[in-house]
Amino acid sequence: MAQPRYERPLPNAGRPLPMTELAWRKEVVFICRLLWDKGYAIASDGNVSVKLAAGRYLVTPSGFSKGFIEPDQLLIVNDQLEVVGPQHGAARGLRPSSEMLLHLEAYRQRPDIGAVVHAHPPVAIALSIAGISLARCLLPEVVMTLGLIPTTDYATPASTEGAVIIRDLIQRYDALILQRHGSVTVARTPFEAYLKLEKLESAANITRMLVQLGQANPFPPEEVGKLVQWRHDKGVMKPGQAEDFCETCGVCLRDGQCRLAAR
Repeated sequence: MAQPRYERPLPNAGRPLPMTELAWRKEVVFICRLLWDKGYAIASDGNVSVKLAAGRYLVTPSGFSKGFIEPDQLLIVNDQLEVVGPQHGAARGLRPSSEMLLHLEAYRQRPDIGAVVHAHPPVAIALSIAGISLARCLLPEVVMTLGLIPTTDYATPASTEGAVIIRDLIQRYDALILQRHGSVTVARTPFEAYLKLEKLESAANITRMLVQLGQANPFPPEEVGKLVQWRHDKGVMKPGQAEDFCETCGVCLRDGQCRLAAR
């Protein structure tokens, strides 16, 4: 069976908002293809959503391979995960995944979020099972763009527990690893959220290599401090991140400037 392909509606992630519903549908399908192609969402794993308006979310349906989903199979749900609007054609009889409860919690906690991508990146999941955290200062580009990448507690997939375990961390971070389960990345658009997933899994791959090499060479705290100061100066530090950097990496913000914590 030939797989249809869709080009992104616009060439870059910095496009003006809002887009039409049809454009968002094509964008979500494009991201679903990427998730499937990269092995981040095999079988019927993973889901993608977009906030269309207050209380209206475009979401992937339950039980579909992300490599073969079509734009007219996407559903629109409300804050209670109820399908709204007419269901006809290819969407008739489809239902949203209960994993969308996790998406709705992210939107509740962060009004700035426009899209959520939940995937199953294999290396990140393996590290979470092995107890190896990505919430450490190893890679400069991760510190600059994501800050830290925390791992949540375990929650039964597709349960209400999923919303609970991300509630606090999603307020501070755009990329989370779900213990034994997958990842959640958030952004203004699905494409931006997908790029954060790529960075998360890349960090996981590099961390795995370091473990295999037995050479986890620490990042000098003074260099980490420059990156944390950059985040502060750019205004991208979310409440609570400064305390996390201080505890995890020994780099503390005091009076708007980075200082190394006494060890």
